[in-house]
This record gives sequence, C-alpha cells and structure tokens, in this order.
Amino acid sequence: MKKFEIKLHDGPARLGMINGMETPTVIEYETMDFAPDQPTPYNVPIEIAKWSVEETIKNAKSSKGEYAVIHGAKYLDLRIKCAIELEALGFKKLIIANGDELLTKPMDLVRLTVKLRESIKPDTLLCFPYSEASFIPILVYMGVDFFTDTICKFYSYLNILMAPNHSYRLDKYEIYKLNESELYNYNKETLDFVIREVREHIKMGTLRNLVEEKAATSPANMTALRILDNEFQEYLQRYTRLY
Repeated sequence: MKKFEIKLHDGPARLGMINGMETPTVIEYETMDFAPDQPTPYNVPIEIAKWSVEETIKNAKSSKGEYAVIHGAKYLDLRIKCAIELEALGFKKLIIANGDELLTKPMDLVRLTVKLRESIKPDTLLCFPYSEASFIPILVYMGVDFFTDTICKFYSYLNILMAPNHSYRLDKYEIYKLNESELYNYNKETLDFVIREVREHIKMGTLRNLVEEKAATSPANMTALRILDNEFQEYLQRYTRLY
C-alpha cells in the first residue's frame, strides 16, 4: 500500500490521495479486508472493554488484513490505547467501532474522533463505517477519511430513503416507489453525491459553511458542532487556512 498523501487541509479535514484514490471517500464494505477483532456493545463494564481491546490487538498481530478496528466501548482512554497499538503493528487504516451508537451520543462522538485524530499519525486514515449522509460533513471536518456503503444496504432493507439532509421511511413518506435493490442504489448515489460535495467544499475552503448548514438538519448534528466549537477550538484553528 502506498503512503497516504495529504494534498489540502480545510480545518482538520484532509483532502488526500492513496493508491490513486481521492479522499475522503466511500468504500464498498465487501471489498474491505479486516484484521480479526473482538467486538462488544458500546455500554459495557470496563473489564469487558479491556478484554475486547486486548483480544483485538492479539488477533491483529498475526493478521495481514488492511483494516483494523478501534475498540474500547465507551472508554476514551481504551480507544486511544487500542488505536495507538494497532498503528504500532503497522495498520494505517483504522475503523471506529460502534459508529451507529456514537451518532446518538454527540459528546462522545466528538471527543473520541478528535482525540483519535490527535493521537495517531497524520498518514493513518480513520474510517467511520456507519454514517447517515447528513453527518458526513462534520465527521470529515473532524478528520475522518473513509466511510462505507453499509448503511445503504441496511436502509434499503428497512425501506428508508436517504437524502443529503434527511432520511425518509417510504411507507410514511411516499416520495418514490422503489424495490429494495433500487432503493439501495439510490442511497449509494446519495452517499456518492455527499462525499463529492464535501471534497469540493474542502478545495474551495468552505467546508465549515457546509457543516453549519448540515447542523440545522438534526439536534444531534447541531449538538456535535457546538461541542466541537466549545471544547476543541484550538484543534480547529490549528489547520484553518489564513486568508
């Protein structure tokens, strides 16, 4: 694997290239090669979280996988420990576990993402595998590089249409009549549009504008931005362009 090259910053967001692919980007989940890990739910006792981290690191030592998973449940120090040790083993693509749960806990989401980005090397990529389209701009703004199409398949199974700002249950909002396959493709196109939109805003230096716009789409999104601004202003300013 070639080294990740950062081409441009817009705040902590990174526009980069790796193996001829521009980032941030969406990866097809089925193409990802994972190191074996030991998952747990998010809200577990610390003893179980420690065991999960230890087992994940032990399994990763003998793995030739490309992606490794950052475990540690709700415990920030364990997450950081897991990420640093996986990076030391040579993994340069790290996946944030329990993403669906983190999206409902903005404080945990922001603190974890920022602390991970500060603790690992700049050429190590962060992957958030499960994100609604409206959350992608702020996740990229905090330093996430990869997303996956898993939510597209899950939402198509649930008959949920994903638009850039909202998600709609089609049994309630009869916007389109789509079968599961058609809905999956529609949701993938939504993710593709959003990630392209984000990349263009990074190039123009206007990602912050897009993040503020998306913050109005949900209370969780707005809360995440307020926490980011209140607690991590130095982190944001460190990479902000001077005009």
